[in-house]
Amino acid sequence: MTTFMINGRAVSVAVEPDTPLLWVIREHLKLTGTKFGCGIAQCGACTVHIDGEARRSCILPVSRIEGKHVTTIEGLSADSSHPLQKAWIAAQVPQCGYCQSGQIMQAAALLKQNPHPSREEIERHMDGNICRCGTYNRIISAIQSVARA
Repeated sequence: MTTFMINGRAVSVAVEPDTPLLWVIREHLKLTGTKFGCGIAQCGACTVHIDGEARRSCILPVSRIEGKHVTTIEGLSADSSHPLQKAWIAAQVPQCGYCQSGQIMQAAALLKQNPHPSREEIERHMDGNICRCGTYNRIISAIQSVARA
């Protein structure tokens, strides 16, 4: 059994210790906002927060999160009222939407560390989160709007 907190609630899961956290989140806990993209931590679709830090859940064995706090896109805001979620809608960021939960989680970690990042800091922090639709300028604009607020 691996025990940890997810979105503010304690959970225990009986899975193999090397099971990727992503599959525990999606298949065992039925939180499907976190997406599978590449399976090798290269695209960012599976980004969650572990103790407040953005991490790729597709390669993180569940055994490594014993006792830790995990936040998924569902835990960022119960009603989609997080400033980044509102900014995403206002900037019309999503096209296909597949990468967006990972993008938002990566951006939330940045703004927690640095509430007023420069464009260059945003680009550097978001580098590696792939948007197949190419909405990078909208993503940056949404992050900048939250940073200005």
